[in-house]
Amino acid sequence: MSLNDDIALLAGVPTLAIFDREALRLIAFAAETRNLRAGDVLFRRGEPANAGFVVVRGSIALDARDDGSPAGYVAGPGTLIGELALIVRTDRPATAIAREPSTVMKLTRNVVHRVLGEFPEAAVALRRVMAERLSTMTHDLARVRGALMAIDERR
Repeated sequence: MSLNDDIALLAGVPTLAIFDREALRLIAFAAETRNLRAGDVLFRRGEPANAGFVVVRGSIALDARDDGSPAGYVAGPGTLIGELALIVRTDRPATAIAREPSTVMKLTRNVVHRVLGEFPEAAVALRRVMAERLSTMTHDLARVRGALMAIDERR
C-alpha cells in the first residue's frame, strides 16, 4: 500500500477520522505493517499494551476468555484494535489471533501522543469523542441496571 492508501485507511477509522490529513500522514508514516498467517497471535490477554492495530486486510479474532472457546468479536478491515492503548497505559483485555492471512498497521502510543501534541485541535476533538462515548455507555449501563432491578422487583 502507498502512504496515501494508508492515510485513506486511517481516515476511515472512526476514532482517527477526527485527525486532519497531516496528522494522519505522520501516523501512517510511523506505522509498522505486520503480516500475519492464519493462527498467528497478535497479542495475548494480560500483556502490556503500548499500541493499537488497524486491520488492513483479513480478520482478527478477539477472545477475552482466552480459554479456546469461540471468539467474542472478530475485527475486519478498517477496525482499530486497542484504541485505549493509544492514549494510556493498559493491559490487553483479550487475546488477538489472525483467523486468516491478515495485515495490520501498528500505531504506537508514543507516535499518537506526539501527533496530539503537534495538533492540539485533534487532542480536543479526541477528548470530546471519548467523553461522548463514555456518556453514552454510562447512560446505557443505567438503563440495563434499571431493567435488571425491575426484573428483581417482579420476583
